[in-house]
Amino acid sequence: MGAQIEHIKIKNINIPVVIEEQHSLPTFNLQLVFKNSGSIKDKDKNGLATLASRLLNEGTLKDGSTKFAQKLENLAISLNVSHGFETFVIELSSIKDVYTDSLDLLNQLLKSPNYKDETLEKIKTILNGSLKRKENDYDYVSRNELHKILFKDTALENPTNGTIESISKISLDDIKEFIDSTLVLENLIVVVGGDINLEDMKSKLEPLLTILPKGKESKIINIQASNEKTVKKLIKDTQQAYIYFGSPFNTKVNDENNYIAKVASFVLGGSGFGSRLMEEIRVKRGLAYSAYGQISINKSHSYFTGYLQTKNESADGAKDLVVKIVNDFVKNGITKDELKAAKNFLTGSEPLRVETLSQRLNRAFTLFYRGLEQDYSNKELEKIEKLTLKEINEYIKSHTEIKNLSFSIVRK
Repeated sequence: MGAQIEHIKIKNINIPVVIEEQHSLPTFNLQLVFKNSGSIKDKDKNGLATLASRLLNEGTLKDGSTKFAQKLENLAISLNVSHGFETFVIELSSIKDVYTDSLDLLNQLLKSPNYKDETLEKIKTILNGSLKRKENDYDYVSRNELHKILFKDTALENPTNGTIESISKISLDDIKEFIDSTLVLENLIVVVGGDINLEDMKSKLEPLLTILPKGKESKIINIQASNEKTVKKLIKDTQQAYIYFGSPFNTKVNDENNYIAKVASFVLGGSGFGSRLMEEIRVKRGLAYSAYGQISINKSHSYFTGYLQTKNESADGAKDLVVKIVNDFVKNGITKDELKAAKNFLTGSEPLRVETLSQRLNRAFTLFYRGLEQDYSNKELEKIEKLTLKEINEYIKSHTEIKNLSFSIVRK
């Protein structure tokens, strides 16, 4: 049947539930997704969402990390807390026979997280080690520098995990406040699937969700990528140059023409071999092992971004070539053969995107979160099949903002 959107009322709040019953395997998967609640809420405490998610992975106050993890392992239950830029997610999975036990353990975690100073210090020590190692990960460095250029003075300017300096200033009270304001019913979207019954699942969810308090709904913020053509170079003792680039792309998640952006993105840099960036930079000139670019469309922000690695002495030439490729793309559009190849891939590979329960639930959630109908993907494919060369080239030519490229280059 595919995923469905239902609702469950908790404390007079209608909680949306994305659910799919799949009885071919005795499995259970639950995600509590808190919208507009990831790194977007860090504000002046960069790394706060990361520390909060890691603390919730440290078990309960009573059991601690080791004993709680042992309880999960004994029943082959997976419980993990993570976050993105816009979402904060608690994911639980198990076999059907123990799913009530898994809900009970999640219940215990939500009631009493492991709020101890020594727990926080342990997390900080581990995270500091990871951040220290990343100082010589020049892909990571270059990507972060690009975000500083494109999203200056916004939450996207900062690295997701924070910096050694920023996380040192975050206290246990900061984390408690973040969790208390994030894990509220007004922010919640439930995603559940597996060998379950809808009505039975609702009855099991009610006591679990009642633990969560009512609060203030987190609001999405709109972030605009910079249209200034900025080039920032960092000189490091590297064996090659790491080049990240990006520019604005003016659209919203519910724009009716996003299907055209999907095709354009595929042709410009998202298709690997055959894409403009790969063909011009690697195949024709041998300047890089790979070159990639894509249009990224999110609720809070949309932009074009890409990257490549090349020899240190080729860095300036590669940068100039990216500018030329993008300018030519906007000026002249794509060819009939490129459109045909994009249509064949995007429509032909569609079954691979909904093979698993996880894929279908993820798609259903994403569509709901973005305010799109559940049959959007099918309608999108129909539009792609009917898309004409004139339509896509007019669309590409209308997005001149993509030419306002900024570059972050780490090189010797």
